[in-house]
Amino acid sequence: MPNLLTLARICLAPVLVSAVLERQFILSFALFVVAGLTDALDGLLARWLKQRTVLGQYLDPVADKLLLSMLFLVLTHEKLIPAWITALVFGRDVAILVVAALLFASVGRREFHPSIFGKANTLAQITAVAAVLLEQVYAATWVTQFRTVALDAAVALTIASGLHYAWTVSRRPANGNAGSHAA
Repeated sequence: MPNLLTLARICLAPVLVSAVLERQFILSFALFVVAGLTDALDGLLARWLKQRTVLGQYLDPVADKLLLSMLFLVLTHEKLIPAWITALVFGRDVAILVVAALLFASVGRREFHPSIFGKANTLAQITAVAAVLLEQVYAATWVTQFRTVALDAAVALTIASGLHYAWTVSRRPANGNAGSHAA
């Protein structure tokens, strides 16, 4: 069941993107909330039902990254998020993927666990996307201010988690199998 919820979240991503492109922001915000609820629910169910699987451990962060990446791109396309922020988010993720691939190819390092900075970064990105969508639904002053703070936090934590990841990797022994991954 938990993996089915994760797959549902993956299937929801293109529908959500389409809703944003069609400027149906009430639907977009609602779908984003549903995606968030399925993310929380799949983790809770996996623990509660003792159904933690290797597939789920890989699929869940992929679903999160897919959804957030698609939304950052489409919200940038719609001029709702500045392009430089999306470039920063993607640049950090690409750098982490390249380093992970190089480590795997050179020393066989395979374990990359999320750091607290990576988790905070993901939360900040989710909050930023939610705030951007909410502002399109309800353009109150406090929502606009919240959007600004959320995007600033996403930028700061994208940079901090990228630097933390680079620092952590540089301090690991070359033959170690454990690594840290900023999700």
